[in-house]
Amino acid sequence: MYLLDEGIQNAKALIIDGNTSSRSLLAAQLRDLGVGQVRMVGRVKEARLILEHQSYDIVLCDAQIDGADSGGQDLLDELRRVGLLPYATVFVMMTNEATYARVAEAAEAALDAYLIKPHTSASLAERLTSARHRKRVLKDIFDAIERQDFETGAKLCLQRFESRARYWLYAARIGAELLLRLGKYAEAQQMYEAIVAAKTVPWAKLGVARAQLAGGSQASARRTLEDLVGELPGYADSHDLLGHLQMEQGDLVQALQTYQTATTLTPGCLLRLQRCGSLAYYAGQREQAMELLERATALGLRSKLFDMLSLMLVGFMRFDRSERKGLNYAFDALNAAIWRLPPSKRLQRFERAFAALQALMDRQLPQAQAIAQELDAQADQGDFDLEAATLLVALWMRLVRMGLPWDTARPAVERLGLRYCTSKASTEVLVASTDSHEQAEPLLRDCHQRIFGIAETAVRHSIRSNAVAAVELLLQQGESTRNAKLIDMAALVLKRHAAKFDDPAHYEQQALTLQERYVLPMGWRGLLRGRDSGAVALRVQAEPATLSLPAAPNGSLG
Repeated sequence: MYLLDEGIQNAKALIIDGNTSSRSLLAAQLRDLGVGQVRMVGRVKEARLILEHQSYDIVLCDAQIDGADSGGQDLLDELRRVGLLPYATVFVMMTNEATYARVAEAAEAALDAYLIKPHTSASLAERLTSARHRKRVLKDIFDAIERQDFETGAKLCLQRFESRARYWLYAARIGAELLLRLGKYAEAQQMYEAIVAAKTVPWAKLGVARAQLAGGSQASARRTLEDLVGELPGYADSHDLLGHLQMEQGDLVQALQTYQTATTLTPGCLLRLQRCGSLAYYAGQREQAMELLERATALGLRSKLFDMLSLMLVGFMRFDRSERKGLNYAFDALNAAIWRLPPSKRLQRFERAFAALQALMDRQLPQAQAIAQELDAQADQGDFDLEAATLLVALWMRLVRMGLPWDTARPAVERLGLRYCTSKASTEVLVASTDSHEQAEPLLRDCHQRIFGIAETAVRHSIRSNAVAAVELLLQQGESTRNAKLIDMAALVLKRHAAKFDDPAHYEQQALTLQERYVLPMGWRGLLRGRDSGAVALRVQAEPATLSLPAAPNGSLG
C-alpha cells in the first residue's frame, strides 16, 4: 500500500458515480493510496443527503451521471452556496475530455482538482496530493474563518496575494469574499479587478459585478454581467446574478428568462429549480412554475436545501385547479416536515395557510376567513416578512374569489401594501400575488406611490434645510405604515444632519426602536437572494436554504 500522505489512513472518502464498475475501480484506487474509509453512491440525490449530515475528507464526483438530471456541477453549486462543503474537504470533479472545457468554465473556482477520464492511479494520487497540500498551506486562513475572524482572514489573504506566495490566486478569491462580507465593497472590487488583470478568470469578473451591485452601482454591475454572459454563455453563476439584478429593478419577466437559462445549464440544481419555479409563479407562468417546483419536490423534499415555500406555492396552484388530491399531498408533505424540522413560525404560517385552502375547498368560507384574520393579526410580529405578506395577500384574494366581499379584505391588503411596498421589486411581487384582481392590483400600486410621495416630501424638506421636519415626517409615517424604507430614510437623514437637531438622541431612539421592530427582521425569504452567486461559501452559521427577494438599497425607493 502506498500512503498518500500522513493522516490519509484516517481520511474518509465519498465516491459519487453512476457507473458501478467505475465506482469499484475508484474505491480500490483510494484504498491502495491508504484512504481509511470509502463510501460509494450512484445518485446525486443520495449524495446530497449524505453530505448534509456528514463531512468527508475527499469527495470524488462524476460531472455527468448517465440517466440523471443532476451531476457533479449541480451538487458542487449547492454545497458551495449553503456552506455544506468544509474547507478541509478535497472535492475532485471527474469528467471526460469532451465536457472538460464547459465544466471548467463554470466550476474552476470551487474545485480542488479535475480528473480527466480515463485516469490512472498515479494521476489520482497526484491530484489528491496537490489538493491536500494546498489545504495545509492555507490552514491559517481557514482557521481564521472558522472562528469568524474575517478581518484576520482577509489580511492573510491580501498578504499572500500581494507577495504572489503559493496559491495566491485561491487566497485572493477567499480574501475578496471576506471583504464583501465585511462590507468593504470598494476594496473587494479592487481585489477582483487586480485578479482579472493578473489572470482573467470568470469568477473574478463575476466578483467585480457582485462588488459593484453590493456597493449600489446597479448600472455598472449590469454592464459587467452582460459582458460576462456574452463571453461565457455557459457560466450559470453569471445568469444567477444578472437575474437577481433584474429582479431588484422590478423586471420579473426578464429575470425569469435569465433564471431559465441558468436552470437549463444545471437542470439538477435544486436551488435553481426552486428559484426559477418561484419566480415563474410570481411572473404568472403557472404551468412552468408547477413543473419546476414539483420536480424540485421530487428531487429534494427531504434535503436541507429544500425550501418549504415550494410546497406552499404548489398548494396555491393545486387549489386554483380544484385538485384536492394534489393539495392534500402538498399539505401532508408540509406536516411531515413540521414534525421533522425544528419549530418554526414560518412553517406554522404555511400550515395555517394550507388549512385555509382546505376550508375553501370544502366551501367553508367563514372558517377560511378566520384563519386569514388570524394571520393578519401576526403582521406586526418581527418575523412577519415580505414572503408572509405575499402569501397573505394571495390567501385574501382566494377568499374574495370564493365570495368574500372585497371591502372586507381591502383594509388588510392596504395595510400590507403600505408596509411592504418598499421598492419596485417588492411591489411587483405583491401585485403578482393578487392574480390581477381589478381592485387589489391598483390599490397596491397606489400604496407604492403614497410611500414614494412621503419620501419625496421628506427629501424636499431636507434640501430646504428643514431636516427636523423631514425626520419627524418620516418617523411619524414610518410608525403609522411600518414601512421599512421610510424608517431607514429617517435614520439616514438624522445621521447626515444631526448637528441641526437640538436633541438628536431623542430622534435616534425613535428611529432605532422602529428599526428593531419593523426593519431588521423584514427580509424576504422567497425569490431572490442572488448576491451569493459565484461566491465561495464561508463556513459560518448557515441560513436555511431559501430563495429570496432583495430589498432596495437603504435610502432609495427603487
